[in-house]
Amino acid sequence: MNKICGSDVHMNQAYEDGYIYYPGLTAFPVTIGHEFSGEIVEVGNRALSKRTGKPFETGEPVTVEEMVWCGECKPCCDGYPNHCERLQEIGFSIDGAFAEYIAVPAKLCWSLKKLEDKYKDIYKIGSLVEPTSVAYNAVIERGGGIRPGENVVILGGGPIGLAAIKILKMAGAAICVISEPSEPRALLAKKMGADFVINPLKESFVEKVKEFTDNEGAALYLESAGLPEICTEDIQNAIWECKAINSTVVVVARAEQRMPVCGEYFQVRRARIVGAQGHSGHGTFPNVISCMAAGMDVTPMITKEITLNEVPENIKLLQTDKVNCKISTVIK
Repeated sequence: MNKICGSDVHMNQAYEDGYIYYPGLTAFPVTIGHEFSGEIVEVGNRALSKRTGKPFETGEPVTVEEMVWCGECKPCCDGYPNHCERLQEIGFSIDGAFAEYIAVPAKLCWSLKKLEDKYKDIYKIGSLVEPTSVAYNAVIERGGGIRPGENVVILGGGPIGLAAIKILKMAGAAICVISEPSEPRALLAKKMGADFVINPLKESFVEKVKEFTDNEGAALYLESAGLPEICTEDIQNAIWECKAINSTVVVVARAEQRMPVCGEYFQVRRARIVGAQGHSGHGTFPNVISCMAAGMDVTPMITKEITLNEVPENIKLLQTDKVNCKISTVIK
């Protein structure tokens, strides 16, 4: 099972000068598709499972990291596989999963057997491990997580922002506020566990954050909207006007625009900005699978299911569609 990602959509959109929207690593021609799960049909004799230490089994359900890190460069050896100097990415620079079969290195595969007793369709939730792991890496690994009882604010109700709601509520967030102008996405955010939703086109972001948190603000702010020139300004003002000290701002959305930053705000409030990329290493994939096994159900993000032949038209649809979140492709 595969999902259409916003990156897939942006790789099929171009500015007037002809350059694509997506600013990350790409190499064309390439078959897209990087959020997927599937059944192993053939195993190399050295393809060992991290779950058993033995070769993967034919028929075993797995999900796969899309970041193909080398394990030999300095960033990899230092424990930063998301910043591999020889990085390749499934569906971006090497052929991806919008196909009947895909060959992947065993080191990138993670068993989904732990989910068999919890979910009727493990391939559906298994295909959401990758985007959920991007959110987990952002708010837990890079953002440092939260103490139970602290507040969080998320800007952007796309898949990463929605997954972050589930992760942070499971981590003990007292109040989760999300900023999202789309009504369908706002309703989905509430379904995923958000306590309050701000429509930044109709309401004052800062005043609403103050109201919802009793002027405390938040310990963690996630910029997952891809509008850093707007969102960062809102976050800084909220940090300045609320009481929280030592806040962390995590930037996970890809964007070329520069962020306006006032150093005084961050100095006085002892706040910091960190960037987050990828999902590999640091136990992220297995931890997300374990969270799912413990009841963290992110499948409400899947709002539509299509066939493989319908992928091109739905990629075009998602360029303007603000109703659907994750469109799932079932390959039989």
